Amino acid sequence: MQDFIIDIFVAIVAILLIIIVMLQGSKDDINDAFNGSKSDLFKNQKTRGVELFMQRTTAGLAVVYIALVLVSVFLHTR
Repeated sequence: MQDFIIDIFVAIVAILLIIIVMLQGSKDDINDAFNGSKSDLFKNQKTRGVELFMQRTTAGLAVVYIALVLVSVFLHTR
């Protein structure tokens, strides 16, 4: 029963992670770097507001996802 609950949480976190990544704005800096355009790719830029929240949420969900997958593998191999 615990395996099933963990698997449900893994699926929920995976879906949330996909949604959060899709909501983030695209960055054309890499494309500009390869095109030779003027780019601020290596400029020190601070993220603020919603962008900062999205980055932190993505990182947090990724850590939770990896932890849940490891727990799930451990429970399935027992």
